[in-house]
Amino acid sequence: MNNRISFSRIRESRLFWVLTAWAVILGFNALFVPEFFRIGIQDGHLYGNLIDVLNNGAPLMLVAIGMTLVIATGGVDLSVGAVMAISAAMGAVLINPAPGDKLVSNEILTRNATNTPLAIIVIATLAAGTLCGLWNGLLVSRAKIQPLVATLILMVAGRGIAQLISNGQIITIYYTPYFWFGNGYILGLPVSIYIVAAVAILAWVGVRKTPIGLFIEAVGLNPKATYYSGISAKNIQLLAYTFSGFCSALAGLILSSYVHSADGNNNGLNYELDAILAVVMGGTMLSGGRFSLLASVLGAIVIWTFTLSMYALGVPANALLAGRAVLVLLVILLYSDRRLIKRRGKSNQAAVQSQDEKPSLPHP
Repeated sequence: MNNRISFSRIRESRLFWVLTAWAVILGFNALFVPEFFRIGIQDGHLYGNLIDVLNNGAPLMLVAIGMTLVIATGGVDLSVGAVMAISAAMGAVLINPAPGDKLVSNEILTRNATNTPLAIIVIATLAAGTLCGLWNGLLVSRAKIQPLVATLILMVAGRGIAQLISNGQIITIYYTPYFWFGNGYILGLPVSIYIVAAVAILAWVGVRKTPIGLFIEAVGLNPKATYYSGISAKNIQLLAYTFSGFCSALAGLILSSYVHSADGNNNGLNYELDAILAVVMGGTMLSGGRFSLLASVLGAIVIWTFTLSMYALGVPANALLAGRAVLVLLVILLYSDRRLIKRRGKSNQAAVQSQDEKPSLPHP
């Protein structure tokens, strides 16, 4: 009986299903793509599919961290991909400005130099995305616009803003120090992994070692009760969306550094959908409430493990979308099963309590 109860608690854990999904994908690779686990060392750097999962998935992990806090407040941020494009365009233009309607010359592009110091490039890139998040937060918390509509505005307009910043060009970046964020290594591991770890730790400390995390869950569960408790739901929502914009900006910085270019039309494309999937896979309900940053990060890792596994099997990119649809379906089914288990558990507990509360009839 105790073993059954403990297993039931494990199944209700937010980490159980996401780890199960990851284990299934890795088990499939062990059977059919054993070279997926091969890790080598070249020039003092680790390389292999598992390293690529962490490096390529770093932008999605960052976006998922910010999206987790937004969804926990009962909202959603559909503009994260567009914010990534805006931030990437801002950084690229500061390195290689596109004057007027003239094309950027090859002489400017091919020289390993920049017209703006790297520190200012990073600050401006992060500031651009953070301001976008602040804008979303103001629309949701102050203008009282539905989160879906408020963030849809920037999702639609954001890529146009990114193309205005880059003058409609795909700007190729040849400034080597800028590549460090997406292609650099520290102690054999990609720099992007350390950036994700730093942001995740910062967010965890903020939401678990301060009352902010409790306030976020309270706003997502019952905003009216939160208001009567003296908690400013407006400020909590504003904080969540602003932080989501910051995470998206950092993801855009890493992505543009990794691909050595800024494309306002394609940078961060569909990242909003993958981020929502990662958060839901991590057990955070779309209605808001309790959340787990670690589970959301693991959800992003599962998505990229699945993606690279399909590539390793030779699945073409256009067919990969169908495979992701299957993954989404499985997540929804597991999610529904978990909700059903919780409902059954609550109903059984209520039945037991009702039985205990019934008065016992006197014996004749």
